[in-house]
Amino acid sequence: MSPTVAIEKIKVADEVYIAIALLHRENPDREDFTIGEIVERTEKENIYGELRPSVRVHVSLQVVANMPANPGRYRMLYSTGDRTRRLLLSTDDVHPSRTGKMWPDLEEIPSKYAELVNWAKQRYLKGGPKQSRWLEGVLQLRGMGRELWKDEDPDEYVRKLREDWE
Repeated sequence: MSPTVAIEKIKVADEVYIAIALLHRENPDREDFTIGEIVERTEKENIYGELRPSVRVHVSLQVVANMPANPGRYRMLYSTGDRTRRLLLSTDDVHPSRTGKMWPDLEEIPSKYAELVNWAKQRYLKGGPKQSRWLEGVLQLRGMGRELWKDEDPDEYVRKLREDWE
């Protein structure tokens, strides 16, 4: 962390990112971790000096890339199940409302974690196994053309179409 930035100012999201990156590096055979494990690792690392109550909320939804923004837009973790998370990979689908940062700014975290963040960035870029992305971009179509239908009642529209069938 640069000398002008106090540890008290570290963002909860950055603490969470550091904790899960450490878990991935310490457990290379594991694909993901439970929310509880990530919270415990955040507490163990103790960057802030105490475990802030919002850590669990961040791990559960605030920084989860494949969930709608609520209200956080960060895209740092990926939900692999109801209670499991891992670091985001470049091959992962991201909810279109998630447009925020993907990893900590090195100027805003303790300098001893810079190498860890760089390691995690390389892991992100490798993206794990290549996956088919045949639906890539479909979510970006959400809401397109809504102005064309804004004054149309769906039931009335279907009724009119069916009148011509006979």
